[in-house]
Amino acid sequence: MAISAPLSVFRTRVRPDWVDYNHHLNDGYYLVIMSLGTDAFQDMIGMSDAERRATKTTIYTLEAHVNYLREIKEGEEVEVRTQLIGFDQKRFQLFHTLHTARLGEEVAATSEFMLVNIDTSGEPKSAPFRPEVAAKLAEVMEAHKALPLPPNSGRAIALPRKK
Repeated sequence: MAISAPLSVFRTRVRPDWVDYNHHLNDGYYLVIMSLGTDAFQDMIGMSDAERRATKTTIYTLEAHVNYLREIKEGEEVEVRTQLIGFDQKRFQLFHTLHTARLGEEVAATSEFMLVNIDTSGEPKSAPFRPEVAAKLAEVMEAHKALPLPPNSGRAIALPRKK
């Protein structure tokens, strides 16, 4: 299977109950939509709901950052595009961009996630990926390694310090 770089992992339409008093997508739903993109990526690498239940593994989010760049309105179709930034034996780092047809290639929002594999057979604890999941991550990484690092990746949130 050919892997696109970045991957188009999820599409949905902005629902009326996701819109706030400013008549645009509520800030929390940007993250919800991109989290659904993470779920779609998990399905792609062999960690669907059924596979997680069968293998007693899951994914926990360790950290997430969102950058809001453009308004999204009710009824707009949105697309999550995903780039695998890196992975190790237990974690992977994803960078999502959120797009709409109205904006074309202009990015409406970005999010970056650090996720960890969890063994749920007992008390939940981090654990190495199953070999087939690690192999799929390596396959995606190979397809994505030539992509430039996204401009908003690795950012920290802080106000400028007063001198």
